[in-house]
Amino acid sequence: MDWIEFISTEISKKNDIELRFNSPVPESRLIELKEQFGLTQLPFELEQFYRQTNGIDEYIYVEKIGEFIWSIDRVIETNKFNRNSPRYKDIYKSFDDLLFFSDAGNGDLFGFETLNGKFERSDVYVWNHENDSREWIAPNMKVFIEGWTNGFIKV
Repeated sequence: MDWIEFISTEISKKNDIELRFNSPVPESRLIELKEQFGLTQLPFELEQFYRQTNGIDEYIYVEKIGEFIWSIDRVIETNKFNRNSPRYKDIYKSFDDLLFFSDAGNGDLFGFETLNGKFERSDVYVWNHENDSREWIAPNMKVFIEGWTNGFIKV
């Protein structure tokens, strides 16, 4: 799938936020991401996405307001923090079975479920930071992006 084309034509014209695509992720960074979390693979759509762009930044006018889909650096940083934070270990279930790639802007995170370093399904889940629930929200990344941007998916 051409993620840049899909998001540019289907998504970015539906709101006032400008989306800016970053350069593609080098193969070495994809390998590093897998190694950081003991993964034998990445979710197919996510890897395909990163081979085209290293995340999507959100802008209003000239000011960056967030990341629509995180960069590899943010994926590594956030997932390492959530998995290793002593405070989080005391109040939340383990995050070892999730790989987060985006956030809702309110503390909730979106991610894929992993089992033994593999992603057997393309489903996207939301983790609620207030009650530690993990709920299925979309069958794949494409449907997640469509639903999140058009308001069908709400958290």
